[in-house]
Parts: sequence; C-alpha cells; structure tokens
Amino acid sequence: MHRIVHLYQSSVGKKVVMAVTGLFAVGWLVGHMTGNLKVFLGSDAQGVHEIDHYAEWLKEMGSPVLPHGVGLWIVRILLIGAIVLHMASAFSLYRQSKAARPGRYAKEEPISFSYASRTMRWGGVIIVLYVVYHLLHLTVGSAHPDFVPGAVYDNLVIAFQSPLVVAAYAIANVALGLHLYHGIWSLTQTLGLSHPRYDHLRRPVAGGISVVLVVGFLSVPVAILTGFVS
Repeated sequence: MHRIVHLYQSSVGKKVVMAVTGLFAVGWLVGHMTGNLKVFLGSDAQGVHEIDHYAEWLKEMGSPVLPHGVGLWIVRILLIGAIVLHMASAFSLYRQSKAARPGRYAKEEPISFSYASRTMRWGGVIIVLYVVYHLLHLTVGSAHPDFVPGAVYDNLVIAFQSPLVVAAYAIANVALGLHLYHGIWSLTQTLGLSHPRYDHLRRPVAGGISVVLVVGFLSVPVAILTGFVS
C-alpha cells in the first residue's frame, strides 16, 4: 500500500491513473454510444422500441446473481470513481507543474501545445457540467419537461425537439471530442504503447476514435431534430 501511495504522489503515478481511468471512460463511452444508436432500429412486433429493450437489459445486468438494477449501479459507481480519480489527478498534476514553473514562458511553443491540449482544462469543466445536465435531463428526468421513467425512446424524441438543447449537446460533444483526442493520444504514451514503428498512427487513431464517438452521439439528437427519427 505504501508503494502505491508513493507512486501516486509522483507525476508518473498520476499520469498512469489518468491513463487507466481515461481508458475505462473511453470503453464506457463506446458502449454508451452503441446503445444510443439502437434508437435507429425501430420497434419490435409488439411496438416496443429496441432502445427501450436495451435500457431494460442494462437493469438486468448480472441477473440472476445480482438483484434488478444492481449491476447497472455498480458500473455507474465505477464510472463516477474513475471520473473523480481522473479529475483529482489532473488537478494535482496541474498544481505540481505550476509550482515547478511559477513564471510563464516568454513565448509558448505552438508546435508543442496543440489546440486540444491547451483546451483540456476548460474542456474538462464543460464535460463535467454536461454530464450533470445529461443525468438530470435523461436519467433522473428533473430537467426534462415530460419525462416518463423507462420510456427511453419517447423521452429522447421529446427532449431533442428543442434546437437549444441540441445545440448544448453539440457544444458539449465537441468539447468531449477535443478532450478525447488529446487524452487518447497521451494515454498511449503513458501506458508504453508508443513505438517508432507506429508512432505516426497514434494521432490518427486518437482522432478517428474521437470523431466516431462525437458523430455517433450527435447523430441521435440531430436525427430527432430533423425529423428523421420521430
């Protein structure tokens, strides 16, 4: 335990924690996006939408070993823990870096600091605010005017009739994409996945994953707003 604490206190340890928690979050985002895309699959013979079946399946994860909904809450708690560790490590690294370099560079190197990396901090804040709003909007329902528990498809269709709501989701997802682009590229280096043979692929792969996630998430609200899904 002492070695773990000592490792975490170092900048290398914090970067490893950020990389591992970030990787977990990326995996969750891929799964979440895949589930959201079921909105395009329509409904079954009984008229139940496929995305509603998916939402019910999430609550049955781990059944019959786990009670109804417990498996989903375990995943949620793990995700919250990962986000808290990720943010705490990022903030601690920022403070360490600032303390080690109290004075500002006379001239920043634009080549060393991409637009995505320079916006990681404020992008992270936007993402956190977005997650809170998203939970209140489509999970808890307190920010949704006509929320019906369990009616995922109907809740989505009603929610994304508003251009302002869709615009808010678009801004948040663009911030998420920039954050993911720099984060995925960075974690490959932190976890020792960089090599001269394929280093040139790291940024394209990070960009490709980020674009797929942003387009996948935004396809649902845009499809509803434009009437493609109704």
